[in-house]
Amino acid sequence: MLPAARLNRIKELIFEKENMKISELSKELDVSEMTIHRDLKPLVEEGIIVKTFGGISLIHKKQEQPQTDTCILCNRANHIKMTYRLIFPGNKIEVACCAHCGLLRHRQFREEPIQAICLDFIRQTTINASMAWFVTDNSIDIGCCQPQVLTFEWEQHARKFVKGFGGNVYSFHEAMDVVFNKMNDHCCPRKQKG
Repeated sequence: MLPAARLNRIKELIFEKENMKISELSKELDVSEMTIHRDLKPLVEEGIIVKTFGGISLIHKKQEQPQTDTCILCNRANHIKMTYRLIFPGNKIEVACCAHCGLLRHRQFREEPIQAICLDFIRQTTINASMAWFVTDNSIDIGCCQPQVLTFEWEQHARKFVKGFGGNVYSFHEAMDVVFNKMNDHCCPRKQKG
């Protein structure tokens, strides 16, 4: 099947099903998942679909499109290599400038978002934030929010990074609590015993 024909078939499938896994598309079209990822790029750029962890979802035209140029929490300009996306029911998406703001925003909701995605700091691959590893207190300044938080897909990569640049490694829930507590300690320092 030619790329144009595959693209048309992908459109038909996503308009019919609204949500699909990359593996389903690969099997349906009898091509590799990497080919599917390449085929999806124009649909993402046109705003027809949004990539989710392991799949894609149709963007309904009447839904409000996410504001992706500034952070939902701090209003800083978003940098594409640092963004943290929260995806809620109905495909509502919020974008934070970095994992610091993403974790703080994530913590504000009692109900978990359907998904939170971010990018691996080294490899720049999309990862599920709840399965990521987070590094704080390192010596590299990336010029974003403080305390700075970097995301890694693999714990071993995070630990190797810390060996070279210092810092601490946390799981998703630990990182959420650490950033929240550091912000509270910074804003409302505990009284010093005298």
